[in-house]
Amino acid sequence: MDGHTNGTNGSCSKPCEPLTDYCIPDYILNPDSEQVLVDQAPCCPVVVFINSRSGGQLGSSLIKTYRELLNKAQVFDLSEEAPEKVLHRLYCNFEKLKSNGDPIAFQIQSNLRLIVAGGDGTASWLLGVVSDLKLSHPPPIATVPLGTGNNLPFSFGWGKKNPTTDQEAVKSFLGQVKKAREMNIDSWHIIMRMRAPQEGPCEPIAPLELPHSLHAFHRVSGSDSLNMEGYHTYRGGFWNYFSMGMDAQVSYEFHSERKRNPEKFKNQRTNQSTYAKLGLKQGWFAASLTHPSSRNIAQLAKVRIMKRPGGQWEELKIPRSIRSIVCLNLPSFSGGLNPWGTPGTRKVQERDLTAPFVDDGLIEVVGFRDAWHGLVLLAPNGHGTRLAQAHRIRFEFHKGAAEHTFMRIDGEPWKQPLPKDDDTVVVEISHLRQVTMLASDPCKSKSVNDPSSPMCCSNHDDDERNSLEDEDEWEEGRKKFGAADTFKFPDEVDVAHLS
Repeated sequence: MDGHTNGTNGSCSKPCEPLTDYCIPDYILNPDSEQVLVDQAPCCPVVVFINSRSGGQLGSSLIKTYRELLNKAQVFDLSEEAPEKVLHRLYCNFEKLKSNGDPIAFQIQSNLRLIVAGGDGTASWLLGVVSDLKLSHPPPIATVPLGTGNNLPFSFGWGKKNPTTDQEAVKSFLGQVKKAREMNIDSWHIIMRMRAPQEGPCEPIAPLELPHSLHAFHRVSGSDSLNMEGYHTYRGGFWNYFSMGMDAQVSYEFHSERKRNPEKFKNQRTNQSTYAKLGLKQGWFAASLTHPSSRNIAQLAKVRIMKRPGGQWEELKIPRSIRSIVCLNLPSFSGGLNPWGTPGTRKVQERDLTAPFVDDGLIEVVGFRDAWHGLVLLAPNGHGTRLAQAHRIRFEFHKGAAEHTFMRIDGEPWKQPLPKDDDTVVVEISHLRQVTMLASDPCKSKSVNDPSSPMCCSNHDDDERNSLEDEDEWEEGRKKFGAADTFKFPDEVDVAHLS
């Protein structure tokens, strides 16, 4: 069996016999490899993306273990090769092989699962790429918790503690991936636009270097349909949360400190302790004394929401004490806390609020006054200030309200300069399709279509059809996140023949 395995999978290294369920043959992964005869396709083929810079030294160690157990060519270090390039190459080869009548390529493409190991920003980077490729059958994605918060893995039952990297642990995780169920979650598109300032910068200022998720939050090109002469427009996407205010400021300081002194951030527990200390240092626990009221959300921007697809914009009143606002897609924030909670019957009836479903086309909007308010989440049934559930949300910044603010997407923060003479700075978040995750037990995320859910018969349709029907100036531009080019069939593939 060993000889057969090594012959079909190329560089699958010993001990590999138990892992033939996951190993992909060389000729599938590398278009230049010689095609070989394979008796049967692996039942759970995986492509693994690992951020070697995540988790202290864990990322590099995890790459080594996966390459020992699988074909080295199906395990990628994200610091060396971007996922867009890998997936474009792989799917081009799939189509070429299928056009030549290769049944193994067809089966592997149909059953392919992706694994991404890194922080929430790394996972979001891959989610953006898979979404923008617009594949006919996008592969579902499992997440390995290799960051500090690990909200994405925790939401889908993969835990929040950094994993061990020995072979038995990796084999166990692969077994879970094989048994995991698919679960659709909403994707959220974000646009920021402002007039080109007469002086001073307006580019997002990352903490010393660009985080992974900000690869998908960048200024649009001149040929982009969102581009407007005389304005700077930025676009991106998120799957966990967008936040603005003091919590993003603390996160920014944490990332900046980690970039300056990486030797101090070698494990998850140390990172979390440092994060708490920076929160104290930044005054998040005494915000009323240390945080200028001009940076409170209500003084900084007017907030508007659209509750349902095709509805009307309406102003959302923000209490003047709110210093941080969070737009949540998943029931996990700040290392596993659920800021929205589950509204009681009275709240459901009086304010039309529901439990936080991950596929209902709605985003939960929550406010916090300070860190003490955040600690309420540790209590049973604790939650932040529930502000609204919305299909779209828009922040219109007041002219000259502040020189800058802090924003954060899926755990990755940046400092956003605000032009002093501009009354047109706008950030808008809207629903854009869905992406498929892999969920293991216990899974915190809930589907609106789950039979056990009281909302399973809700009128909230899958917004695949509706989310782009709202006519506005940005409609055409909201069809992608800007993370990857749409996948195109290779020129030599006869698409009509495939159909």
